[in-house]
Amino acid sequence: MTVRLYDTKAQQLRDFVPLDPRNITIYVCGPTVQSGPHIGHLRGALSFDILRRWLAHRYERVTFVRNVTDIDDKVLVNATDTEPWWALAYRIELEFTRAYTAIGILPPTYEPRATASIPQMQELIGRLIDAGHAYPATAGTDAAGDVYFDVRSWPSYGSLTNQSLDAMEPAADADPRGKRDPRDFALWKGAKPDEPSSATWDSPWGAGRPGWHIECSAMSRRYLGSEFDIHGGGLDLRFPHHENELAQSTAAGDGFARYWVHNGLVTVGAQKMSKSLFNFILAEDVLRERDPLVVRYALAAAHYRSSLDITPSTFDEAEAALDRIRTFLHRAARALASDGDQRVEVAVPERFAVAMDDDLGVPQALAVVHETVRDGNSALDAGDRDGVLRAFGEVAVMTGILGIDPEDPQWLGDAGGAEASALDALLTTMLAQRADARAAKDWAAADRIRDAIAAAGITLEDSADGTHWSIDG
Repeated sequence: MTVRLYDTKAQQLRDFVPLDPRNITIYVCGPTVQSGPHIGHLRGALSFDILRRWLAHRYERVTFVRNVTDIDDKVLVNATDTEPWWALAYRIELEFTRAYTAIGILPPTYEPRATASIPQMQELIGRLIDAGHAYPATAGTDAAGDVYFDVRSWPSYGSLTNQSLDAMEPAADADPRGKRDPRDFALWKGAKPDEPSSATWDSPWGAGRPGWHIECSAMSRRYLGSEFDIHGGGLDLRFPHHENELAQSTAAGDGFARYWVHNGLVTVGAQKMSKSLFNFILAEDVLRERDPLVVRYALAAAHYRSSLDITPSTFDEAEAALDRIRTFLHRAARALASDGDQRVEVAVPERFAVAMDDDLGVPQALAVVHETVRDGNSALDAGDRDGVLRAFGEVAVMTGILGIDPEDPQWLGDAGGAEASALDALLTTMLAQRADARAAKDWAAADRIRDAIAAAGITLEDSADGTHWSIDG
């Protein structure tokens, strides 16, 4: 067993060798809760949900930390007189949680808010100042209260993104007048007259608030230690956010992340989806129009490092693929009904495991799922009960690992509710009438009932043990 991951810093596939095989440690940059999630956010969170699930399958335990950035320039800008920044941040945080839950993303082991780790951020800033890698702005200037990381003091700065310092753009996170170099970035931001007093904390350098980058360095250290296995996030976070995290943490003496994993971006018409470009698709709109399981499948089907261009066919194709899986599982369950609990314990198919071990090859793993579905359908047609049982178990375990098992209770929703019961009762009556018409050789009446059912989007399957129905995908 060797899991291999593409390490963005090394720019190559690397064998994954954890610090402690009994507890894999992962830190993923979570949302800045300035406004509601779009499907790019869902795709990013889902990529690391699948990584987490697979590592949990391969190892004993995974400690998974995903933060919430609840204090930031953008959060303050979007606040209003009637909704303070902290209320806005909490409301948007709940929107992200609902969207994540809707598509089956497991809750983190810890989900710390930045505002709960201010002392740890100040302690880290103090260490950097003492080590000569950070400096406060000159007292009595307009930048008083700011503290900056001195990028020229750290020779490894730029190693994550393989950039030379002189080729970098100036850091735009604070006014440059207090900086020694325009590329220096803010660790602490002094209080500003136009910002609410509730968004400031006392510090040795004056009242203010943390810079964005220091937040994740402090939180990952607090919850995972000075060195941990994997740091994840979207490809757009590599610079400056992750580059700055790496610099400040290692300059302070921490080992920090051993592997850097980044997911590809979602595009619309081959253009990056972004709130600043106003071309985003809100998660709530997609989840209102589409089955959440279909959304999960669609966003997971492409390799996590590739760009995913969203079109209407993206979800149509996912729905059709899920329908093939669901139909087989229903057919197999009926054929195996006399066996009691048909979901037997089976090993993960080797080809599936090989695909997942190879940098989370979900497209190849899904190909194994659908090949097994085809084999299972062939076994059903041939009356091969052992073949059906094997395929049924393998499909169940593979879709379970990927979080796309259509029969998992989380996806069934109201399947056992009053509406479903009423539909089942109505169809049972119509099927009985159709059976009576066929027995009386009243083919015209039987065809009328069949056509009425088909017009409602329901498929009938006649078999030796009766007629069964399913809703078209």
